[in-house]
Amino acid sequence: MARVLIIATDGFEQSELMEPKSLLEDAGADITIASLEDGEIKGWKDGNWGDSVKVDLTVEEVSEGDYDALLLPGGQINPDVLRMNHTVIDLVKQFDGANKPIAAICHAPWLLAEADIIDGKTVTGWPSIRTDLENAGGDIVDKTVALDGNLITSRNPDDIPAFTATLMSALEMAGDMDRVPENA
Repeated sequence: MARVLIIATDGFEQSELMEPKSLLEDAGADITIASLEDGEIKGWKDGNWGDSVKVDLTVEEVSEGDYDALLLPGGQINPDVLRMNHTVIDLVKQFDGANKPIAAICHAPWLLAEADIIDGKTVTGWPSIRTDLENAGGDIVDKTVALDGNLITSRNPDDIPAFTATLMSALEMAGDMDRVPENA
């Protein structure tokens, strides 16, 4: 069973956490949600606060060695707060150093830039962060999914099915979601 760590905080794009989480769980993955504090974190949906999600552990309580992959949902607020947290950035670096899949969607590739792991890598993200990704050395593409080594990046909620399928494929999970669409 694949073990996937999701790191998020208040202001995560609701669909970018909930939909991949559900698809991964349906395929048999064990999901842990880590955040900066205990309790619950609140999503962002359609310009307003959305649903809350229970936090399983704080980022200080998790270890890269306990997981097979890292998933980073976007939203503007969530990754902007997380990229200022040294523990979060250290975890991103540890997953990269272990060559484990890191899946970041929308604004979440900001965390990859902050961790200084995209230099020379092909990545994508929300249009407003592409200059930041380029300035961090990334080769920017406008595609549903950019897969380069262990890094999986996508642009927006419309990309969630291909984004999740690519992560599942990287984890060699069985099921219908493990086929990436040809046009990705």
